[in-house]
Amino acid sequence: MPDTPNEIVFVCTANTCRSPMAAALFRHALNAQDGPIKDLKISSAGVSAFPGQAASKNSVEALKKVGIDLESHQSQSLNQPLVDNAIAYFCMTDSHLAMLNYQIDPPPANAFLMRQFIGNDTDNQIPDPFGGDLRQYEACRDSMVEAIPSLIEVVKKLLETLSDSE
Repeated sequence: MPDTPNEIVFVCTANTCRSPMAAALFRHALNAQDGPIKDLKISSAGVSAFPGQAASKNSVEALKKVGIDLESHQSQSLNQPLVDNAIAYFCMTDSHLAMLNYQIDPPPANAFLMRQFIGNDTDNQIPDPFGGDLRQYEACRDSMVEAIPSLIEVVKKLLETLSDSE
């Protein structure tokens, strides 16, 4: 375990649709950043995931359309190294946030909804596209993309707080 947490964890149910897409999109966005934020580890996990599952076909296809490869994704459940290394958790829905708070003892103070920082009274839930057509996965992807600029600002502030406390 590193001395300082260095990981951002995206959380959904089975870790085959939303959270892998969110993690890949966020990693892609961080590649354009400067400084320590660019070096963070980005992961995804499910609150009830079966380990080793591939990302869903439509998740792979929705990200391929924006130039991001999700083919090598393998699902994982929340685990102690993720808990120990997390700067922040970004959940897709209120129910994921509730399950995360239930599964981690004590509940983490650094767990948020992915869309909660957008503002403008927008819906802060990312709908589950599971079983839907490619258009539903693309809409899900786009709702994540809309949240990423606000998440980058949140993570920068969290990194400042961590470096101030060292």
